[in-house]
Amino acid sequence: MTDALLVDRNDAVVTLTLNRPAAMNALDVDLKEALRDTLAALETDRGCRAIVLTGAGRGFCVGQDLREHADQLQSGQTELDTVRQHYNPIAQRLASMPKPVVAAVGGMAAGAGASLALLADFRVGGPSTKFLMAFANVALAGDTGVSWSLPRIVGHARALELLLLAEPVDAATADRYGLLSRLVDADDQVLPVAQELAARLAAGPTVAYGAIKRELSVGDAGTLSDALAAEAQAQAICGGTDDHRAAVDSFLAKRKPVFEGH
Repeated sequence: MTDALLVDRNDAVVTLTLNRPAAMNALDVDLKEALRDTLAALETDRGCRAIVLTGAGRGFCVGQDLREHADQLQSGQTELDTVRQHYNPIAQRLASMPKPVVAAVGGMAAGAGASLALLADFRVGGPSTKFLMAFANVALAGDTGVSWSLPRIVGHARALELLLLAEPVDAATADRYGLLSRLVDADDQVLPVAQELAARLAAGPTVAYGAIKRELSVGDAGTLSDALAAEAQAQAICGGTDDHRAAVDSFLAKRKPVFEGH
């Protein structure tokens, strides 16, 4: 794997580190392809039961590498094919990942970097954390799923405000808006707290977690009938898992269950 994306395994937790600190982890083709392909591999990796996404250095990710993008504009590439080739597949993988994803958002998360964080199931930030829906500042619309994720987190009116005004949101405000799941007291606690949360989730019922995520994606957009059908399907799957049977046995025996993720 390219050095632009670091992959670290600690038991069942995989930490993915966007590793272009000199560029505030701006997303060039190399990094986008590495992230896209690694997420695809982790989706079916049974040894991975939770993912942490973070950035190296003093920022999480400032979005598209505009220097690379400027070179492409100079060469006449104006169709932004990277949205279909990179950003859409990455967003789809994160949103549908059948295991929990925790974003450790240290420093600035801007543009597509903010979009990546918003697609995680949990976002941990510190005093220096900032979000910036920067797309309109370069005369672009939102991408990387932000038009789907942001309204679900903050509501339509607030999402419109954040995207149109394109102003930085500090950590306290991000916490109040719901952009952060947890706000810790010090920046150096962000990654450890995110990894601790991921480890807790990795020890849980992985199949059930994936089913819950799918249920909510249907429930958000569908009718009650759609939600009930999704719940019935989910329970049929979860009810046949070893984890479910072990948990019921543990409940009856009055002992804490141990989940194996299947």
